[in-house]
Amino acid sequence: MMRALAFPDFGATPVLTELTRPEPDPGEVLVRVRASSVNGFDLGVLGGFLKGVYEYEFPVVLGKDLAGEVAAIGAGVTGVDVGDRVFGVVMRPTLGQGGFAEYVVVSEQYGLARTPDGLDHARAGALGLAATAALNAVDAIAPEPGETVLISGATGGVGAYAIQLAAARGATVIATAEPGAQAAFVTGLGAIWAIDHTDLETHVRAVAPDGVRAALHLAGDGPTVARLLARGGRMASTLHFTPDEPAERDIKATTVMADPSPPTLARLAADVVEGRLRVPRARTYPLADSAQAIADFTGGTVGKLAITI
Repeated sequence: MMRALAFPDFGATPVLTELTRPEPDPGEVLVRVRASSVNGFDLGVLGGFLKGVYEYEFPVVLGKDLAGEVAAIGAGVTGVDVGDRVFGVVMRPTLGQGGFAEYVVVSEQYGLARTPDGLDHARAGALGLAATAALNAVDAIAPEPGETVLISGATGGVGAYAIQLAAARGATVIATAEPGAQAAFVTGLGAIWAIDHTDLETHVRAVAPDGVRAALHLAGDGPTVARLLARGGRMASTLHFTPDEPAERDIKATTVMADPSPPTLARLAADVVEGRLRVPRARTYPLADSAQAIADFTGGTVGKLAITI
C-alpha cells in the first residue's frame, strides 16, 4: 500500500488516502517519489477540465512532477536500475497515477531522466514540467541578445524559469509583477523591468514605445500581449492563444506544450547544478498538507510550491 493525494470522482475534494502500490509493466519504471510540486495542470485535472482530452481512471492521483529513486523496473528496461536517482514528469496516457504519492509508475523512454550529483530531490521535484514549458517557450521565440522580451505571467513557476532562460540569452526582459515583493522577485531572476499587469499596455509602451520584439503569454489577456508586439515580432503561448490575423503585422505565433524529453530534462538539471538556473521554490509542504498546497496555488503564488514525500 501507499499514501497518495487523490480524488474519487469529478467534483470531489482531493484527500490523502491509502492506495495499492502500482507495479511496472514492460518498459516502465516504479519510482519511490521523494518530491513533487504543484502546477497549473493539476488544477485542470482536479476541475475536470481535461475530460475528453484524457481518460480519467479514478481514483486520480494529482501531481505531474516527480523526483526520487527507482524502486523496481519492468521487463526490457535498460536505461536505469533499482536505486538510481531520477526525476521528471508523469507522462502517462491516462490520468490516474501522479506524483503526489509515495510511488508512481512511468515510462523509461519519456519524461524521465537521471538526477545528477549536486541536484537534490527537493529542487528536482520542482523542475520538470514548469522548466520544460519555459524552455520550450523561450526556444519558440528564440530571443537574440539585446532584444526586448515581454513575459506575461512572470511570477509563476513557468514564468520564473522563463525570465532566467531569456535573460541568459542576453534578452532585455520585461516581466509582469505587482509592485513590492513580486517586482523584487522577477528582477532578482534577471528581469530588467517589472511591470504591473494592470493597464499592461500603458506600462509596457512607457518602456518600449514601438513594442517588444518577442512575448511569452503564460497568463493574462492574450490580445493585449499580441498588440504589444512590434511588426515582425514573435509570440509563444502556453495557453494556446493565437492572435487574430497575425499576417497583417508579420507576427510569428506559436502555441507551446511542455515536451519533457530526457535530453531536455538532462539539460535543465545540468543548468541547475552548474548555477545557471535557479529553482524558485516559494514554500514546501509535506504530503499530508498537499491539499493545502493546491488551495494556496489556486489563490496565486510567486514561484513554485513544492511537495516533500
